[in-house]
Amino acid sequence: MDSARRDRTIGSLCLCVTAFGWALNWPLMKLLLQQWPPLFARGLAGVCAAVILGTLALCRKEAFAVPREAIPRLLFATLTNVFAWMGLGTVAMKYVSVSEGALLAYTMPIWAMLFAWPVLHTRPVLRDVCGLVLGVAGVALLLSGNGFAFGADKLLGIVLALLCAILFALGNVLNRKPLPMPPLVVVAWQVGLGCAIMLLLGVLFEHPDVSAITPLGLGCFVYMTLVPMGLCYVTWFETLRRLPPTVASTGMLIVPVIGVISAAIILGEPLGLREWAAMALTLGGVTLALQRA
Repeated sequence: MDSARRDRTIGSLCLCVTAFGWALNWPLMKLLLQQWPPLFARGLAGVCAAVILGTLALCRKEAFAVPREAIPRLLFATLTNVFAWMGLGTVAMKYVSVSEGALLAYTMPIWAMLFAWPVLHTRPVLRDVCGLVLGVAGVALLLSGNGFAFGADKLLGIVLALLCAILFALGNVLNRKPLPMPPLVVVAWQVGLGCAIMLLLGVLFEHPDVSAITPLGLGCFVYMTLVPMGLCYVTWFETLRRLPPTVASTGMLIVPVIGVISAAIILGEPLGLREWAAMALTLGGVTLALQRA
């Protein structure tokens, strides 16, 4: 097997591991939130994962120092990529279903395309407009189950899920230049800092009952720490190293699909024609938006 083919094979395997690892986290996180509050649960898992990632980086003899000029960008990325994406997204999962939370979060490329117009002066083309229309239609169809009659909790969950996608997209557009540090070190810093803030807020305001967790909840917590916030970051970097970025990003669209299907199996959430059609429309729009990448 030649080098290029081996890279594609390994990259594809890493992409599958990443996608399945992140996808299964959606229903398992929903189970964990029945026992622990969101900021505490996600924050504690993230701090533990950051220690693991940092240890791995040290074993690779990667420098942990942050250049002074990179500190503001690191803090901004921590706010958008970790605190907003993970924190707000996790709180949203208390109030919305996995299908709603996952699809709303994965509208991020559509928002990034919109932000690129005023920030990067990249005008939308017909393909982008079609992607926006498909994405909005998919989200609208998904949320139309009760004729858009939302209670206060449901509305809060929708707003938080959209906000996590919007802020993550804004961060990607404003902070496009890679930080001058090894990728694993960057993630360890971001996850560690962002999740430490979540953990602190969780302890101060959520008043978690640590003893309330059951063996099932503990298993979900261990999974969230080791797989999506640990292993999957390593395999994601290998994916980006071996596959073109657009291929890797488009391949990640399988995450909400697997997440929704697994939520139907694990949690008994509805998975009918409306959910399938909403996924097809939303992810079709996201795919068009990703073609600009």
